[in-house]
Amino acid sequence: MGALAAAAFVATAPGSASADGYWQCVPFARLMSGIQLFGDAWTWWQQAAGRYETGFQPRAGAVLCFKPTARMRLGHVAVVSQVLTDRVVQITHANWSPIEGSRGKVEKDVTVIDVSQQGDWSEVKVWYDPNRDLGGSTYSTNGFIYPDASARIMADSGVARMQNGAIAMAQSAASQMATAVRPGQGPMSLLSQAADSTDRIAALIAAATRGGDPR
Repeated sequence: MGALAAAAFVATAPGSASADGYWQCVPFARLMSGIQLFGDAWTWWQQAAGRYETGFQPRAGAVLCFKPTARMRLGHVAVVSQVLTDRVVQITHANWSPIEGSRGKVEKDVTVIDVSQQGDWSEVKVWYDPNRDLGGSTYSTNGFIYPDASARIMADSGVARMQNGAIAMAQSAASQMATAVRPGQGPMSLLSQAADSTDRIAALIAAATRGGDPR
């Protein structure tokens, strides 16, 4: 039950350091941004040429493309969730910090700072969860890929599908729990009682149905 709830939770609203399962940065960025590029992260910048607008100023919904390094041979892509200042943004991305010793986790709304001399986002520092602060390394980036109207529609559709799947998963789990714990009593009745005692599955369904954050 706990694993099901955690899987549903990350599908509806990935927390700053939470996920159940394994996400690579590329499919996660594609889902969240709607930008239809494939292949390793380091190839996205070249692939975007002539297909999407690119630039060197952050915008919410844009994908920040990291250049490959010796330790990050495939590069990295992350979605800008909020622009705080001209040199500070929050990103949502996958497979960056090890969370509880595991890779492939999603981090929501974590900080990235432009440390380039030109202020063009060519050099950045990124939040690293084990430090509970920015990491010590500086990363080179290509810039930002901006989603077009069709990409935004794709992103909305992809997130909606995940939310619907998460609700169905949690409802199924709740139904199984109701049958096992109290045969003959309806699952929604049990969920109502469970919500009063802060049951995680009930809270998840209620929040997801309202479109809210289950945290």
